[in-house]
Amino acid sequence: MITEDRLEAGLRESTARLADVVANSDGATHIPTCPEWSLRQLATHVGRAHRWSGEMVNRRATGMLPFREAPDGKLPEDPAAWPGWLIAGAGRLADAVSQAGAEPVWTFTGMAPAGFWLRRMAHETVVHAADAELAVDRQVTIPADVAADGIAEWFEMVSGDGDGQGPPLAEGKTLHVHATDSGLDGTGEWLLARTPSGLSVQAGHAQADVVVRGPAASLLLVLQRRLPPATPGVEVLGDDSVLTGWLGNTKF
Repeated sequence: MITEDRLEAGLRESTARLADVVANSDGATHIPTCPEWSLRQLATHVGRAHRWSGEMVNRRATGMLPFREAPDGKLPEDPAAWPGWLIAGAGRLADAVSQAGAEPVWTFTGMAPAGFWLRRMAHETVVHAADAELAVDRQVTIPADVAADGIAEWFEMVSGDGDGQGPPLAEGKTLHVHATDSGLDGTGEWLLARTPSGLSVQAGHAQADVVVRGPAASLLLVLQRRLPPATPGVEVLGDDSVLTGWLGNTKF
């Protein structure tokens, strides 16, 4: 896992990218990678999520707070205020986590240090900023270390039973994901396997039924179903049906 300082920088950077799209685009713009949303709805979701998670940290919540309790959780009426509202929400979350330190707070997997929410929202925002950029044909730029940690977090979140549609991997099948960026210092490779006890995730290089290679940013967006596996720069080697099954059963 990268440091909380790096995660905070990533959160602020991706929020600024989203805010820039919002400032220069129509709020009614359709988001193809989130087909039920417009850009306005995407911005509302992100800004409210920042405030909601920040409020849970501020309260040291021991249970999930209703989303409606996020302070200032309504997108401003004036579109000119949307970019500032987004940036302010990210700042609130970062400040809350900084003040809480290692104090425990409710998370999806039980009580954990407040930094859980900085990491979760940093990667949530990275992907949603990409959603907005892809919708308006902008180049998506995600730092390799942030993208690699986003992949690692995604694997941590995926349950052994997928999304209720079947296991991500058939029993005995394996998937190797290899981020090819320089400077990741061994943090960019994973082997995923289906075992009798569930899904196994191990860091490191290994042989597998299917290997997916490419820049960490592209791999993150492929694994999050934002880009197709045939994206330029991404290689799929071996049994591509294993990857197809994985993607079909790991919807967030």
